[in-house]
Amino acid sequence: MSELVERLSKGLPDGAVAVDPDVTGAYARDMAGFCEAGEPAVLVFPETVEQVQHVMRTATELRVPVVPQGARTGLSGGANAVDGCILLSLTRMNRILHLDPVDRIAIVQPGVVNAELSRAAEAQQLAYPPDPSSWESCTIGGNIGTGAGGLCCVKYGVTSEYVLGLDVVLADGRLLRTGRRTAKGVAGYDLTRLLVGSEGTLGVVVEAVLALRPAPGPQLVLAAEFDSVDAAGRAVCDVMAAGFTPSLMELMDATTVRAVNEMTQMGLPGSTRALLLVAFDGPDQRELLAAVGALCTAAGATEVVPAEDRAESELLLQARRLALPALERMGTTMIDDVAVPRSALAAMLNGVAEIAERHGLTIGVVSHAGDGNTHPVVIFDAKDPEQVERARISFDEIMALGLELGGTVTGEHGIGLLKREWLARELGSVGLELQRQIKAVFDPLGLLNPGKMI
Repeated sequence: MSELVERLSKGLPDGAVAVDPDVTGAYARDMAGFCEAGEPAVLVFPETVEQVQHVMRTATELRVPVVPQGARTGLSGGANAVDGCILLSLTRMNRILHLDPVDRIAIVQPGVVNAELSRAAEAQQLAYPPDPSSWESCTIGGNIGTGAGGLCCVKYGVTSEYVLGLDVVLADGRLLRTGRRTAKGVAGYDLTRLLVGSEGTLGVVVEAVLALRPAPGPQLVLAAEFDSVDAAGRAVCDVMAAGFTPSLMELMDATTVRAVNEMTQMGLPGSTRALLLVAFDGPDQRELLAAVGALCTAAGATEVVPAEDRAESELLLQARRLALPALERMGTTMIDDVAVPRSALAAMLNGVAEIAERHGLTIGVVSHAGDGNTHPVVIFDAKDPEQVERARISFDEIMALGLELGGTVTGEHGIGLLKREWLARELGSVGLELQRQIKAVFDPLGLLNPGKMI
């Protein structure tokens, strides 16, 4: 270890290498539950591309595993340390290098916080649409690593749709440039898309070219209450089938609504079994909300409340923003991430309710209903081994349910350690073999984030 630290220190600035176990231990894991973390050998904070290359060359020469990290807000264990590894924190590479309103691109380092990029784009009347819930703290590099999504994906899509090009340091220290800075480009294999969502297993992103969009106007929101999940599911399908493209469409089940009520005293009716929030950010907002409200009523909504202005919209959205904090007050939480076809959304929520009842657990579900991405939140007592085991079993049953309904085991949180087994089931033997072969091409020694994904 002394040789490793000495060699790393030669190519890094003062204060960029940490070996104190209290410091390295504080960086050893992300926010995922049920995921083990090893003991890292050293933590490094490079500030330039050349310094990242130095770290990777040193790691390759000494055969030391490397775990790239951003803000560690992930929920799958993808940033967790493995024993004896180099933790490669990219948080000090946090500059917006270029923002171009003509070409509508931003060139950024991986440590740029999502919200900071959004605010910089807004100052140019532009927007960077991907908006994970942790947008005030998560980094662009982490968003790219997991293929992050957010509340506005129903209209604007996920991170992969905004990454035009990448600079990536490979395991042996070589620098790879993928993609383009132009609006169009189809030259060669799409390595950029391959790297987005690869969770640091193929290379270390050190720079990204991101597409920007014209800034949308403020959202106007509608809330619809339902006395059954089936009715709410019908409303979601009817809205999408009618050709509407809301900027946001979120659904909360009865457990979540109750938790938010208890935390905030918002006064939502106790009979509400599902709360649907729909927003539009373009022209004709009131007309569009009125049309969506009529569809919700026809589907069985017990009450439809359109906001009158931006302030009321923010009040309605507050219920969704507080969903996870409200559920976390009820005990230890394990946040799941299963995406299903929109047409299967009601079946997914009903199935999760059955799983909760069967195992005697509380499971709340919030979902990006517009794209079928559900977040079942299993609540349990971490000090009770029997409850912990039931929580693990319920997690597996939720995964299986998602696949049975034609879905995927993750829509935006990634695989990491948490879902390796389930990724193998989703891909099948041929798909898994090809993924491992791709990994071997980029990282023949298996040093980059070993044990994650595949």
